[in-house]
Amino acid sequence: MHPVNPSPSFRSRFGLYVLPVVVALLAAGAASRAAGQGSYTAAQAKSGAAVYSAHCSQCHGVNMEGQSGPTLVGATFTRKYPSGTALYNFISTQMPADKPGSLSQQNYLDVTAYVLSRNGVAAGDVALGRDNLAQVTSTGGKAPTGKVKNAPNRPAPGNANNNEIVRATAPTNKVYAGLPGGANVNVSDAMMRGAASDQSNWILSGRSYDNARYSPLKQVDASNVGRLMPVALVQTGMTASFETTPVVVNGVMYISSPVVDNKMKVMAVDATNGRPIWDSTYTLGSYQICCGPVNRGVAVAYGMVYFVTLDDQLIALDAATGKTRWQKTVANASLGYSETLAPTVYDGMVIIGSAGGEWPIAGFVAAYDARSGAQKWRWTSTDPSTYGGDSWKRGGAMVWTTPAIDTATNSVIFATGNPNPDLNGSSRKGDNRWSDSIVALDVHTGKFKWGYQEIKHDVWDYDAVSPVVLFDVHANGKTIPAAGEAGKVGWFFIVDRRNGKLIRKSQPYVLMSKNMFSQPTAKGVVMLPGANGGAEWSPPAYSPDTHNVYVLGMDQLMNFQVHPSGYQAGRIRLGSAFTNVAPHGLQDGRFVAINVDTGKVAWTYKTPQPLIGGALATAGNLVFFGEGNGWFDALDATSGKRLWRYNLGAGVNAPPMTYEVNGTQYVAVAAGGNFQLGYPYGDAVAIFKLAR
Repeated sequence: MHPVNPSPSFRSRFGLYVLPVVVALLAAGAASRAAGQGSYTAAQAKSGAAVYSAHCSQCHGVNMEGQSGPTLVGATFTRKYPSGTALYNFISTQMPADKPGSLSQQNYLDVTAYVLSRNGVAAGDVALGRDNLAQVTSTGGKAPTGKVKNAPNRPAPGNANNNEIVRATAPTNKVYAGLPGGANVNVSDAMMRGAASDQSNWILSGRSYDNARYSPLKQVDASNVGRLMPVALVQTGMTASFETTPVVVNGVMYISSPVVDNKMKVMAVDATNGRPIWDSTYTLGSYQICCGPVNRGVAVAYGMVYFVTLDDQLIALDAATGKTRWQKTVANASLGYSETLAPTVYDGMVIIGSAGGEWPIAGFVAAYDARSGAQKWRWTSTDPSTYGGDSWKRGGAMVWTTPAIDTATNSVIFATGNPNPDLNGSSRKGDNRWSDSIVALDVHTGKFKWGYQEIKHDVWDYDAVSPVVLFDVHANGKTIPAAGEAGKVGWFFIVDRRNGKLIRKSQPYVLMSKNMFSQPTAKGVVMLPGANGGAEWSPPAYSPDTHNVYVLGMDQLMNFQVHPSGYQAGRIRLGSAFTNVAPHGLQDGRFVAINVDTGKVAWTYKTPQPLIGGALATAGNLVFFGEGNGWFDALDATSGKRLWRYNLGAGVNAPPMTYEVNGTQYVAVAAGGNFQLGYPYGDAVAIFKLAR
């Protein structure tokens, strides 16, 4: 596990994935076209090993075996760069991602030498330097020129909507036991529509289509939560940043793991004791990520389990056995697309969105036939009329988290991320709709209904990445159907979900500096909230009992800088650097209750570290959330008083959930740490119930 580090230097949604990206690129060109003998010295490689250990091993593994980043041994990224010069020019101007060019020239050269050494290139008497970079090839000869063909079995650059360009490896499957008591795991449309009133199950990622994460269960309440004790720890064997929300159907729990060694698991276990039923392991192809090797969960419907992958696959498994039913490619991973959210299923469709906003690509939401995987519609989230020139084609506005569904109007409602590049808006003049927005589409056609843009022409990374929540608000004696989103900018935005008009935005739930909308400069501007928020991707919870929405927030004082950022397909493009102000910069967390009828902060519970993960509210007048230091907490939903906590040894940085089996209420949460904030890793889902 990694040590707790509450104030690392990191880029929003990049965590420590900084030099590891550089090293992955080094492996791309240098390892596959390694220089001949004499291209580096043994002493230089030894120095590079120290650089690698300090900056790269957390993502790529101690032995370059791959963790959140890909393996760096072998020809994983071959033919990416035609020469060492092209490679060096890229990494020295674009990397590390949070502070481009901040390493010394010698550091860049040394870590290149180390990667070469681990890929079997012999050392010699001549050090790798600026003068011989152009001769670094796999043969030791002259660097190749001209167009380089795509590697076999990898997506070709081009239209990200081509969903048949990759033939990825199907999952391998192991079955350990039958379903407990012959449980029926064939979830119907009626069950999903009625999920809010179903006390036993947690069928959808947000529990119900409103994403409220509120349970009517109250066996565990404010009076007895002190007796909550763990009854099972489900270990996935995949130790990395763990963000899944388990789904429970009639006593069967479904879990997705993060990616480790280029593999991820989907598991079915007995929800009462963690006994394994089956697991399927998927081996990923090539992918590019900014924010850790994460997967936020699965969807279960029609006898199948649906999940997406970092290499842009949508996969359906048999819910009873884990065997593969079908698999489709939904985007082009070589361009920077990746899939992290838990899908949602509605009326025969699987609905997803795409991550990857740090690459010059356009976001989308798409629907697929739940039984065949055929694409039914796709909506692109960048409005051409609001981006200068053709910058909308590369304008970001990704959809990081699970959409809500308004069943009354057949609308799919979701939030979108930052435009690209992040801080440098010179190449994308205009409002840049629909980045940083709450958006509603017709769920059957994908046709745009309405949008509310929280931040126009964002140059601060104040994007909207926390899931949209649906609820009713009361004003002037009227009940208004509303949608709310906890923005990274630090306000909770509430709009009328019939037309997208703003009803109110809340009081700030984090600290805001007076210069929070100052233009970033090359020298840097120090501001609050930081580029992580506000609220990051963490799902809030809403309680109809208190009329409060419960938000995980953070204060992180950051220095915002801009730098030139040219466009190149398939390469990360930030135009920015977000760096924590150290050693005495503000770094803390806030669990906040906001009354949706007034927009006022009802109470705030402060934590010593920034919060990321998610919330759960129950009819037992309780709210649950986790902390990066391992604590899993329960508070009184009305007052904010802490009533119970349990330390799980790894960062509790995933959304909690609850369910009932045979009359007993259980509470479960993943404890596996967080890539972005450097919280300690683990591999377990903890299951709790009241001790007798």
